[in-house]
Amino acid sequence: MDKVFGEFMEELKEYTIPFIGLKAGAHQFKFQIGQEFFEHFEYEDFNDSQIELVVGMIKKLTMLEFDLDFEGKANVNCDLTNEIFDLPVSGSHQFVVKFGHEFDDHNEDLMIIPHGSHEVNIQQQVYETIVLSLPSRRIHPGVKDGSLKSEILDKLNELSLGNQTGDDSDDTDPRWDDLKKLLTDK
Repeated sequence: MDKVFGEFMEELKEYTIPFIGLKAGAHQFKFQIGQEFFEHFEYEDFNDSQIELVVGMIKKLTMLEFDLDFEGKANVNCDLTNEIFDLPVSGSHQFVVKFGHEFDDHNEDLMIIPHGSHEVNIQQQVYETIVLSLPSRRIHPGVKDGSLKSEILDKLNELSLGNQTGDDSDDTDPRWDDLKKLLTDK
């Protein structure tokens, strides 16, 4: 099991894949990931989410190869305006599961589960893959194309340096003018 904040995290059973009865070869699993999944991890950046996850698994004699592919949207707040919008999310991640003496998931590309295991829980890999694929800044598409109208954007534009008029720049303190003369005098 994974540790979170010093405690053991409860496994979400729907992300536990039993492989003991499967034949060697390729297998596919589909999941619909909603807000409950992220609430389980106490991740509060999403207001809502609708993500489809396709898990490809290749079962071999001594290991399992996983391929996670996801696509959907997450409802988030814009970092600039705090306006709510649907952020498209997509990505993929591959990792390998091998058998060893004890559980180890410290390597993002390799998970080790104890010999004799008959199932593997991939919830941590799914969570990390989705969260790490998000952009560091979440900007509303209306900000980028100029179509968003909001009080916050109006205030930002009003206060930006590019919108100052040239009239204010002529009113300088005379003490600064005297100092500027020293720079030009030789």
